[in-house]
Amino acid sequence: MWNLLRLHNYEIHIAQGLHLQMMDEERNDSDDKSLSSDSCRLWSQWQLLDSVLPTGGFAHSCGLESAMQACLVFGPEDLRKYVVHVLENTGSLLLPFVHAANMSPDLQTWQKIDRLLDATLTNEVSRKASIAQGSALMRVAAAVFSEIPSIKMMRDTSLGSSMVSLHHAPIFGLICGLLGFDGETSQRAYMFITMRDVISAATRLNLVGPLGAAVLQHHVGPIAEDLSKKWMNRDVEEACQTCPLLDTVQGCHGYLFSRLFCS
Repeated sequence: MWNLLRLHNYEIHIAQGLHLQMMDEERNDSDDKSLSSDSCRLWSQWQLLDSVLPTGGFAHSCGLESAMQACLVFGPEDLRKYVVHVLENTGSLLLPFVHAANMSPDLQTWQKIDRLLDATLTNEVSRKASIAQGSALMRVAAAVFSEIPSIKMMRDTSLGSSMVSLHHAPIFGLICGLLGFDGETSQRAYMFITMRDVISAATRLNLVGPLGAAVLQHHVGPIAEDLSKKWMNRDVEEACQTCPLLDTVQGCHGYLFSRLFCS
């Protein structure tokens, strides 16, 4: 009788051990899947910021080409000041729209702030540039990030509709939100791609060489961080122009006799 009782307890102990082992394996599988999902999302986030992504940003100089021909930018020091002013203007005017779309990445919010930005941009050159880049980003995102069907759904809904103009800043914030960027990271990312595109345009305009451009971007980085913190997390009602001269110069881009960029 005693042996039977010991055998029964032993079987219970074995069963409990097997149960705990199975629970550990299930937990490990779940953790592995979670890590795999987070890693895949990280790759997608990096791809969104990659210059190889064909969103058309390198076709625009943010008014730099026009500023050169207006003799406002002559060399590296002028270029540095110009980049800082562009970042200041981007932070004050566009970061609120990136933030709003990132916080509520849904169709209704996006359409609302897109219409508001369309009414805010009075410079026709920058307005067309924003729409061109936004349309390209939405098209690329719908094709590349197919694991997020809502991007394609929103693009299909907006095509041929008068409800949205497809401005770049709200679309960037929208896609950042759907890809899992937090609010502050998405706003820093927008400042980064703006800085990258302006400095890239300066390289092609022979204002600075490739190595000098890399050094300039590194030196402007801390300034971009300060400006990001200054204008971060603001409501769209607070969006404003801080450097109206840049807006005026960019508006003259269409009158240039010869030009390399679209804006």
